[in-house]
Amino acid sequence: MTSRVTSVRVDEEQQALLIGGEGTAPAEIELAGRRAVSRAGVDADRDDRGWSAVLPLQAARWGGPVLPLPSGDYALLLDGRAVDVPALETVVLAGLRVGADGAVRIDPPVDPVYETAEGRLALEGRYAALPGAGENAVFFESFYGQSSGCNPGAIDRELAARAPGVTRYWSVVDLSIPVPEGAIAVVEGSPEWWRARADARLLVVNDWLRRRFDRKPGQRVLQTWHGTPLKRLALHRPGLHPRRWLAVFRESRRWDALLAQNPYAERVLRKAYAFLQRPVWVDGYPRNDVLVTGDAARIRDALGIGPSERVLLYAPTWRDDRSEMVDFLDPTALAEAADAVVLVRGHSRTIRPGRDQAGSRVIDVTGYPDTAELLLAADALITDYSSVMFDFSATGKPIYFLVPDLEHYRGKLRGFYFDLPARAPGPLVRTQEELVAALSDVSAVAEHAASYVAWQAQFNGRDDGSASARVVDRILDLGWLDG
Repeated sequence: MTSRVTSVRVDEEQQALLIGGEGTAPAEIELAGRRAVSRAGVDADRDDRGWSAVLPLQAARWGGPVLPLPSGDYALLLDGRAVDVPALETVVLAGLRVGADGAVRIDPPVDPVYETAEGRLALEGRYAALPGAGENAVFFESFYGQSSGCNPGAIDRELAARAPGVTRYWSVVDLSIPVPEGAIAVVEGSPEWWRARADARLLVVNDWLRRRFDRKPGQRVLQTWHGTPLKRLALHRPGLHPRRWLAVFRESRRWDALLAQNPYAERVLRKAYAFLQRPVWVDGYPRNDVLVTGDAARIRDALGIGPSERVLLYAPTWRDDRSEMVDFLDPTALAEAADAVVLVRGHSRTIRPGRDQAGSRVIDVTGYPDTAELLLAADALITDYSSVMFDFSATGKPIYFLVPDLEHYRGKLRGFYFDLPARAPGPLVRTQEELVAALSDVSAVAEHAASYVAWQAQFNGRDDGSASARVVDRILDLGWLDG
């Protein structure tokens, strides 16, 4: 008799789903989402009349802590076969909300009342009325709460070491996002999130502020941004609508200081965001300190990669005309052809809509907390127009540019600030076959040696392992926080 699910309920103490079924007991049962999977063994009754399983609603990834599953829809799989899940009224647990009707739905642990129009308006009104800026605290946000890494993460580490009395809040989309030790996670849209954003004296973000940000008297905002620009952005984007122009101006007026990786980025960002009268700190990128001070062996071990393995990191940028990661490369075929482990890193904008890629010697690291650690672990980078090129070049390791849509991207989607083909510090290839050939040809990299040196001189002069210290020095010297 084919196995089927007959019951599902929530065990709040175990933070798990209790699954009951009848028929032949499956060998394995899984709760499979886009970026995470929970697995459980099955207990079968001796008389074979039924079976049960306990499916944790938590998981650990990359050797990190056990955390609630990411938000999204999850399929219930019995030995790999998707089955319908009986209806389950939504239950709010400590770390998440869970319900089911055909599939399992996981959401952040925010009272649903606050997700209604009336609830949101009430919280926004309460936030606007708060005097704010009364707590010696920092409100960190990275990629709209989808990460605790990038420049805000590196600043957090330095600040925690030098000013332990400062409270550190991290804005997260849900509690599956790991936050640094000693920091407090606040789920976006929750009452705690609104309060922390109002009361913190300093906000450190790497993208736009949202949800009706209302600067409180005495409150400061450090915009770290998230990359040296190759592709045109903000006011420089082609075909920018007048409303978008206004939004750019309003956004940049919220910042007290802007961080730039190098003098080139300073000039571009000032003009792109009309940030002309306020300070730009050209201190290098804190996120790149790990490229100088980090332990590549530790990261490889967390990823399950042996010390002698060749590691290729594929990290393309996102496209304005699609929501998911580009499919220009077959990572499994590349791993075989190059005799390497291939790490696949989608852009932050593809985390939610995308799905992890799988294959022999392929590891999808789109959800890995810190891109810079992946750069340290990789032997070579494969990218296209992503700003990750400016970070990876600090390592001096080979860079390959897979750009099958170069003309379309440069001419119609975004445009470039400079001629990448003329200045690239590595080979430009159009196909996977060309990429494989370049990876096996030592001369393909050697031909770009002079360009690589010139590139580093222009873009990596301040990526010396001390950028975090310089930024925190400024924060404390300016009195934005009490050390």
